[in-house]
Amino acid sequence: MMRGRPALDEMKRIRVSHPAERDLDDIWYYIVRESGSIEIADRLIESITEMFPLFAQAPEAGTRRDEIAPGLRGFPVRNYIIYYAETAQHVVISRILHGMRDQKSAYRKKAE
Repeated sequence: MMRGRPALDEMKRIRVSHPAERDLDDIWYYIVRESGSIEIADRLIESITEMFPLFAQAPEAGTRRDEIAPGLRGFPVRNYIIYYAETAQHVVISRILHGMRDQKSAYRKKAE
């Protein structure tokens, strides 16, 4: 093990849930519609998804959000919050929600 970081074979795998995939799609379409720019939308999605490996290396990086769901953590990126939970072998990205939404109710809604 390297200092302060788990070895690659010790890192957990990232899984992105279907609701989180839909959230990313919805965010992308919204940004394109509002800004008229695919590049801006692509950069935002990249800034969100590039954080995912951090959760595999340091699952405790996010703030505990047990009031939304037991074991859930949230991590802010720009105006969005990435929600994830650690399992025995994975870190599961469960939702990506705009920070101005009612988080508990939006999380439970499960992207329709």
